[in-house]
Amino acid sequence: MKITDLALELGVSTYSIKQFIEDFDLELSECLYPNMEVKDDFLRFARENRKFLLKYEKDLTEEKTCSQIAEQINQPVEKVEALIRKQKPNLFENGMYKSSVSSYGIDHDLGGNYKFVYDYFGNKTPLSQRDFIGYRDLFFYITDMLNPFIDEQQAKDWGIYKPAGIILYGPKGSGKIFWARKIAEIINYEFREVKNSYLGTSFINGKKADFNDFLTAMMKEKKVLLFLEDFHKIAKDRSPNQNQITENEDTKDIILHSIHRFVNEDLLMVVAADNLLGMDSEVFAPGRFDVKIPVFPPNQDERAQMILRYLTHHLEEDAVLMKILEYNEADHKPFWTEYSSKMKLFSNTMVIDFTQSVKKRLRNHYLKVKTHQFKIEKSLLEHSLIEAATKLTDEYLNSVQQFIFEVSANDYDAFTKRIEKLKHELETYKVVEMPRRQIGFHHN
Repeated sequence: MKITDLALELGVSTYSIKQFIEDFDLELSECLYPNMEVKDDFLRFARENRKFLLKYEKDLTEEKTCSQIAEQINQPVEKVEALIRKQKPNLFENGMYKSSVSSYGIDHDLGGNYKFVYDYFGNKTPLSQRDFIGYRDLFFYITDMLNPFIDEQQAKDWGIYKPAGIILYGPKGSGKIFWARKIAEIINYEFREVKNSYLGTSFINGKKADFNDFLTAMMKEKKVLLFLEDFHKIAKDRSPNQNQITENEDTKDIILHSIHRFVNEDLLMVVAADNLLGMDSEVFAPGRFDVKIPVFPPNQDERAQMILRYLTHHLEEDAVLMKILEYNEADHKPFWTEYSSKMKLFSNTMVIDFTQSVKKRLRNHYLKVKTHQFKIEKSLLEHSLIEAATKLTDEYLNSVQQFIFEVSANDYDAFTKRIEKLKHELETYKVVEMPRRQIGFHHN
């Protein structure tokens, strides 16, 4: 059953179901499949707790003040104000909250007892086996953008059509190719990566072919997602002093002149860009790449989950590494929270680099002591952290700053919490200029 069908059955909106999953910090892998079908445990919970979900939606859509929320959940108004200011700073000044703030969600964050919700789930899926970690907000944002693919009735009832092109933008190593594959999975399209060799002129079976021929061939196939990396290099605006047409410009022109035909041929092009700065404005014209999806570096909690996932992924139960982690109680997320807090602005790639370094260092130590019963020393983890941080260059930090500027301009309301956390983490890397000492004598 799709989430839209469940919403109709319960008499609530799909928005409130998604917001409920967000507010109660439920793992997506325990609630939904990537194609937005509802998993059995969540279906059972929703049907058996329909009255609660109806009350939750009613509260979500009602206008209310901090004082009213505090009175309803029996919490000090100061705590409620602090939480809303932290989570939704753009809404706090309004004073009245509607369709964004849930009294139940605030109560949950302030320690309210909602054990009846978690009794249905209980974190059954190990981190090492989950499709993805965290990113509920981004997943729901993407599925909203993909609704015309999921619900084809939208075109008939509302005139909302499928996009022909999508831009995934964000700092290097943040998982743009992962999300491109996830998009293909959600809409049930075949994922095809456009290799650099396809962009110029090539010879296939002795016949000369260019990128235009490649696109024409792809349009003849059924339900294909084409993924192209480094689009920020290809789609650059042409310099006024530039006389010759480069290969990148030729590729850009071919894409822009062909893309209007993609929708009718069930072809979707997803491109990845480190940033949107300096791109040709024609790229964003309606019917081209007018859907822009930000891809964020992981937050602190997601980094902790990722560390554990990449350390334990594909390990057998009796693996030596698993025994070492269990002996140190490092097979649970709390062990890694301290280190994830030090990984400010780390990309997915940097987190993976950290776990690979930890594995190698643990293996080397194990070969020396010949037993898995040894303490994982902090110095070992610190060295791995320093090693992984080598990619945290000025260029990368500047790209994060540009990303914050772009995503704030495009989607601040959708990703307020993520943007504010990114800003805060970026501040820790900014150099504070030492105050200059005045020349001359100083008197007390």
